[in-house]
Amino acid sequence: MQHDDLNEFALRLTDLANALAGGDLTALGALFDLAGPRLQRYAQALTRNRDDAEDALQAAMVRVAQHPRKLAAARMPWAYFLRIVRNESLQILQRQRPAVSLSTVFDLGRSDPRTSEREEFAALVRSAIHQLPAEQAEVVILKQWEEMTFAEVAEVIGESPNTIASRYRYALEKLSRSLETLVEVSHD
Repeated sequence: MQHDDLNEFALRLTDLANALAGGDLTALGALFDLAGPRLQRYAQALTRNRDDAEDALQAAMVRVAQHPRKLAAARMPWAYFLRIVRNESLQILQRQRPAVSLSTVFDLGRSDPRTSEREEFAALVRSAIHQLPAEQAEVVILKQWEEMTFAEVAEVIGESPNTIASRYRYALEKLSRSLETLVEVSHD
């Protein structure tokens, strides 16, 4: 997503949150249409299960519908919305697998390498991200795929921006080493 598209997305989300907080119930459907696919993808990355991700998204939408002013009042509404989905995803995981931590369930999924080099490289990147500690992988997903700032990621995860920046730096170092090794192995 390009910077202008991200700004437009954030502005539209804020407008819908304000409309919902003002009593416009049609804004809830528009909010779901706008953010649903991205929230679903994030929840699925956390839960590793489409049905659980859908449940987390639905629970998050219910929370927003019940307390629309909280989303509208959030300093960073998109980060706040992601945090709701994160919390709902983690609650689902805890109910299903009480002894399992985020680090043991985090998986981006794997795809079979295709014939094209681009798809093969994407599979290598997914594999490398899968090898990261869950806390680092989550930061990479939010920073790269959602194009969030460190402050926004910190808001979602509930850590300081410095902690997020450190996790990101360590993750990039590990990814660089891992991808270098994976690319060498795949070409042998």
